[in-house]
Amino acid sequence: MRISIIFFFIIFYVNTVLASPNIEYWITSVGAEVYYVHAPELPMVDIQIVFDAGSSRDEDALGIAMLTNSLLADGANGDDADKISNDFESLGAIYAADVGYDSASLQLRSLTESELLKSAIVNLKKVLSAPDFPTDALERRRSQMLIGIKAKQQSPAAIAKDAFMKAIYQSHPYAKPSEGTETSVKAIKRKDIVSFYKKHYTAKNSMIAIVGAVSHELAKQISEDISAAFQDGEKASSMRAVEKLEEPQSIFIEYPSAQTHILVGQPGMKRGDSDYFSLYVGNHILGGGGMVSRLFEEVREKRGLSYSAYSYFSPMLFKGPFTAGLQTKTDQVDEAISVLLENIKNYIEQGPTEEELIAAKKNITGGYPLRIDSNSKILNYVVVIGYYKLPLDYLETFNNNVEAVTIESIKDAFKRRLSPDKLVMVKVGASSNKKSED
Repeated sequence: MRISIIFFFIIFYVNTVLASPNIEYWITSVGAEVYYVHAPELPMVDIQIVFDAGSSRDEDALGIAMLTNSLLADGANGDDADKISNDFESLGAIYAADVGYDSASLQLRSLTESELLKSAIVNLKKVLSAPDFPTDALERRRSQMLIGIKAKQQSPAAIAKDAFMKAIYQSHPYAKPSEGTETSVKAIKRKDIVSFYKKHYTAKNSMIAIVGAVSHELAKQISEDISAAFQDGEKASSMRAVEKLEEPQSIFIEYPSAQTHILVGQPGMKRGDSDYFSLYVGNHILGGGGMVSRLFEEVREKRGLSYSAYSYFSPMLFKGPFTAGLQTKTDQVDEAISVLLENIKNYIEQGPTEEELIAAKKNITGGYPLRIDSNSKILNYVVVIGYYKLPLDYLETFNNNVEAVTIESIKDAFKRRLSPDKLVMVKVGASSNKKSED
């Protein structure tokens, strides 16, 4: 009997967790947008606050978004970093912060026991509303960022990515590295960080995602409490769209390595793009499905030119990159590039087979439950849905949208979105002449 009860509970729990979450939406009294999912299975709550304060807002002070975000918990309201960290730890709470091209975020995971949650939110509000940006912490973070920048110069993969983004985005903010450059990071002053914080960490420039075992009423209370700590100010101004590439470009960067890193691509699609599912499913077949993708089969399995070959779309607020890539031996570079480009071109022209499409749909929809099997995964989706203004039923309709994709919709989307004759190519590695001389 006891075993039966336990089994029933497990089945109930799994089914509850794997069901598409119901997302609720409201706006706080100070203008912060809120997205909430009630997830009562575990006595915890995940809260993420997202600001339109990513590295695309750096302007001339490259790296300032990342530096500002990292300093928020390094001193606030007179408390130093150790005190703030210990306060979170003593409550069993976890604090994290992150910066991407489009946004900057702060995240709190807390137990839902009343006093613990209340104290954790008080600590979070302190970080949000009263950062001190202490000089010693600034210099420590600056030093860490400079070390990271120098480390990138020793990574052919990182060198290739930076060159690739600069080439495909030209004068758009996406062209600039999120961590900045040595020159730009050294030039950032404390007053610049304070100014960036006051301008971008505002209620109207934010959204709050809440997932966990808190009621609708408590979630509203939490969102009002947190957003009251935000700075006054307006939403960040809109940025210009990504420009189309007018001609192909090939870039070679000398680097003393046994393997050459190759990236090929161009601006692809943005979040909420009408072609999203056709491009997503189509790319799963082309190079996003791992060992069952065409590029993997043609480049590795048939010819042994690389350990892996891949492609992916990275949708962002504006057109994120379509990227295809591989690593190969220096004396195989020309052949590997030829195979890579030929397969991309053929796929754009011909699209997938019916068998490939069926297999891709089965793989994607079959893996869907694993994408929402924890509060943290649900939170990630809620953040994307909220920040990029996707439909609230996005998760509920996900599989249906995948199943609706056809061979013709894939061919049509790829032909309109990708131009094989205007691809950017970046190669980082040793030249064949240099290798022969050695």
